[in-house]
Parts: sequence; structure tokens; C-alpha cells
Amino acid sequence: MKVVSNIYILGVSAFYHDSAAALIRDGEIIAAAQEERFTRKKHDPSFPANAIRFCLNYGGISINELSAIVFYDKPLLKFERLLETYYAFAPKGLRQFLSSIPVWLKDKLFLKKLIYDELSKIDEIDKKKIKLLFSEHHLSHAASTFYPSPFKEASILTVDGVGEWATASISYGNNEEIRILKELRFPHSLGLLYSAFTYYAGFKVNSGEYKLMGLAPYGDAASARFKKYLDLINSQLVDIKGDGSVWLNQDYFDYSVGLKMVNEGKWEQLMGLPRRRPETEITQEYCDMALAIQYVTEDSVFKMATEAKRLTGSGNLCMAGGVALNCVANGKLLKKKIVHNLWIQPAAGDAGGALGAALSAYHAYFNKTRELNNKMDNMQGSYLGPEYSSLDIELMARRYKSVYENLSENNLYDRVAELLDNGYVVGWFQGRMEWGPRALGNRSILGDARNPEMQKKLNQKIKYRESFRPFAPSVLCEDADKYFESGHPSPYMLLIDYIREDRRNTLPEGFNSMTLKDKLYHIRSDIPAVTHLDYSARVQTVHKETNQRYYKLIEAFKKRSGYGIIVNTSFNVRGEPIVCTPDDAYRCFMRTEMDYLVIGDYLFDKFRQPQLYEKKDWTEEYGLD
Repeated sequence: MKVVSNIYILGVSAFYHDSAAALIRDGEIIAAAQEERFTRKKHDPSFPANAIRFCLNYGGISINELSAIVFYDKPLLKFERLLETYYAFAPKGLRQFLSSIPVWLKDKLFLKKLIYDELSKIDEIDKKKIKLLFSEHHLSHAASTFYPSPFKEASILTVDGVGEWATASISYGNNEEIRILKELRFPHSLGLLYSAFTYYAGFKVNSGEYKLMGLAPYGDAASARFKKYLDLINSQLVDIKGDGSVWLNQDYFDYSVGLKMVNEGKWEQLMGLPRRRPETEITQEYCDMALAIQYVTEDSVFKMATEAKRLTGSGNLCMAGGVALNCVANGKLLKKKIVHNLWIQPAAGDAGGALGAALSAYHAYFNKTRELNNKMDNMQGSYLGPEYSSLDIELMARRYKSVYENLSENNLYDRVAELLDNGYVVGWFQGRMEWGPRALGNRSILGDARNPEMQKKLNQKIKYRESFRPFAPSVLCEDADKYFESGHPSPYMLLIDYIREDRRNTLPEGFNSMTLKDKLYHIRSDIPAVTHLDYSARVQTVHKETNQRYYKLIEAFKKRSGYGIIVNTSFNVRGEPIVCTPDDAYRCFMRTEMDYLVIGDYLFDKFRQPQLYEKKDWTEEYGLD
């Protein structure tokens, strides 16, 4: 009897930001995780040794049993772009050129050797056995979203800062084949334009873009200032073509050869306001500017999606790349009916490139067929990270001398539902960790969406973050249309929807002239903790098929309260990666004003915990993001 060996492929992304690893077996996604979750360094760019160890352990294989290891981009093409860019802009940028070239010559240019060296630290390797492949950056993004999607064929749109040369691409996927049809090239980039405004608004690039998106609804679209910013962006900074591609006026930007995103002097002269310094007060000017760049971004994305449909004739669209995490643009894309069906890779940023690289090699290099499973998709709810046993939880509890109750599963849901109903905040740690930047009910902090004080409490006393930032609702999938206008499935929290009219409260007269804080604490609906300023919400629909425990918890809350919806935010404090282990969860629980912690079937009451735990200032440990 002939034994058919499995094809195991490890995908790796590293050395820029959000390093990660993903393992597939015969095309099936087995495991995936970001390195930051293990090292506790947010957006960790280092070689993902810990993530690789996890993937191999979960798959039960060694490095030498892998059929291939695939890196998510091509470093030589990146080096070519670096040299050509400096040549084109010379002598400008000489300082950055002299500082970056030694790094390239030492490490990145000889990436093959570096990868082998790093792998040998994980396990003894046989270089003759290991097949090391390199995928193009935007092909990795395209593969990450099309292959796991539920579509046999689809348009594929990838938009980010920059890969090797490409900053956006339109492709067509059909069964196993992906054909790239059109590319936008560096230095013209919608992602870098959005990041430039992220920087100018006082947030961190490659980290704070979602803050800029959250700030935008505080802008006043009827104001003269907003219209001024919108006109300046479109007339001076960017020219958006009919197909959605962008041309950026490089006189105003510094990212090509400089050390900053923008030329601050020219921006201040143009905009009439200086760059906001981090952690200073956010005034209405920055809110209006955030809304203006959000409108510009949406305009470009809508046009790209329309062009993708024109080129391919497909009503299905798959998206990836950092810009695909802009859930406001995504939600409006569906609402405008530009496409019939939309699917977005939950790890849309560079971490997701690791998965795309592996899947691309499986279908293109190994010529393997693609099988659709008639499920929602092939991502398993994006629960692809580590999980921990009852013994792991009990060992953690012993270390901290912590006090807990071990509840039966049936009692657990009713007990936690009661806590939420009574206004308590609960850390909820279950099963396998999520893949991607969103907590989807396995590494989450939960609260009651009806509670008018919940958003303030979560921001100030638990997350320790800016007060303007909204929280997402987790809603039973079949109840979504009871709370939101479209009720469209959104399992990965990548689409906004709008609160139904019959649940909204009328805004007071003069609302737009109020201060940011006064606007923030106006109660806008009967689920105020998840209703943003414009009545939008970044919705997660919860499905029994992918997360039965989380579904049962919300179901128990509905039985008690009549509401099949709760607040869900990621289990971490500001600047900290989402928790990975029971140890991470307990430490985060104890350093905040969270009331209860649930890990598996174990319930920890804050007021019963010993004071042996030495609280460390989270700002010293993680810093501000």
C-alpha cells in the first residue's frame, strides 16, 4: 500500500512590521500567528521564530518535513526600488541612503542566508531538503484573500503602503489561477497618503491609521473648513484618476528619500495648521482633516473596485493589504452596491502575507487544485493561534496564588451574562487565539452595549486610550438586522454598518458646534456603547459554526436582557499586543480595572484576588502606540 505524503508549506513575513508565520497542509490552513503575540512587542518586525515554533508544533512536524518555506516578498526587487528611488531624487536623501544601505548589504540583501541562520536556531536543518521560495508582495496579499474566500472566481484588489514596487494591484482569481491585471507603483500610494495624514494628526505610522479612521466622524462635513481641506488635498496633494489610481505631489512628501512622512513646513503652510504633537489635545481642525482624507480614500477605493469589476466582469471582490482594514470604506463599498459580494482577509496587513505566500506556492508552484468547501470561507473563523488546556490555566493560577471558581460550561454562560447585565467588565479568554488585528471573541474584553457609561469606562479605566475611540459590537448573526441597517454578515469585524433609524436618538440643536468631548458623551441610541458619532458601528456577526462558546454567551445574555448584542474590544491595554497566554491575560486583568476574568471555564473575581501580584506600570512596559 502506497503512503501518500502530505504537502506542508510554511509562509513567513518579516523584517518590516507585523512579522508572522502560517502553516498549510494540502491547502488547508493549520495554524497562523503574529510574532508580536509571543514577544509582547507590538508590530514586532523580527524573524518570527516563536510563531514558526508554534505552527510546527501545532502541525506536529519538523522544519525538515516541510515541502517548502515561502517568504512573502522579493528583497532584490525592493533593493532595486531603493536604488532607483535614491538615484531619481539625488542628491536629496543622501543621509538616509548612507544609513540604510549598510543594513541592506548586511542583512536584507542576503536574506536567504539570514533565513537559514534563523531557522537553524529553531531546529537542526538540512539545507538540501528545504525548498526556500520567494513570492511577490502583492501576489502574497492577493493569494491571502482569494484562496480562502468562498468564491470560485473574483476580482482581487490589494492596496497598501508599498511592497517591492507595487502599492496597489487589481487581479483576477479563477479556481487556482491568479492573474495580476494592473498595478500602481511607488512613490504613488493611497496607503502612504493615508499614513502621511496619520502622522500629521499625531499618530504613529503603521499603527495609528485606525485611530485616524475613528477620528473622522468627529469632522463636520458641512463646515467650510472641511471643504477647504478636501479641496486642498485633491488640488495640491493627490490626483485621483478615473480608475482609482493616485498621483502624489512629491514636493509635499518625504517618505521616498527622507526620514519623515511629509515635509512639515510645506504642509503647515498648505493646511494652515501645524502637525499635531502626540498626546496633545485633539481640536476640531484635526477632526475635519481626518474626515477629508477619509473621503478621499473612499473615493479612490470605490473607483478601484469599479475598475476591477470592469476589467474582470466579476461581481465578487476579494480585498487585502493594509488599506483593506479601513472598515468604513469597506462598509460603504457594499452599501453603494459597487460589488455584489465582498470578502476581506482578516489579517489584511503584512502578517497576512505569510498565509498568502504559502497558499500561492501550493497552487502556483506545486500546481495543486483548489477545493471550495461550501462553508462561509476556509479561515475557520480566523481562530488559528495557540490554545491552552485546563492544566495550563491551573498552573498559571498557582503561580499567582490567584482565586478562581471552576464552573460547568452550562453555568458559565448564565453567570457571565449576569455579570455583563449588571454592568461589570469581563475579560473573555477562550480556545485558539485570533489571526489578524481584531479580537473576535477568544481574546476579548466584554461589556454591555446598552450601558451609557461603558465606552467611557472601557477607554479610561481598562484600555487607557484616547476617549474618542469607538468600540465594536458582537451580535448574533441572525439578529444583526434588528440593530443595523443592512445586517450584512461581518464575521471578521471588517465592515461598518449603521444603527437602525428606530434605535437612534435625535441629536440636539447645535451638535456640530459642540466640543469633541461633549459630542462623545451624547447618548445616540439604545446601544450607546457601540454607536459611533455618525451612528456607525464596526460590526462583528457571531456564528455558531465558527465560535460556539461565544455564540452561547451572547445567546445567554439575550435570554436575560432581550439584547443579542454586547461590546467587544481586544484583550490588551494601549500599546500592548493582544494577549496570547493565560499568563498574559491574568497580568492584563490585574493591571486594569477589569472586574472579572474568564479563562476557559475558570472565573476570576478581581475583588477576591491576592495582592501578591506586583503591578508594573503598563506605560513603562509597552509605551504608547
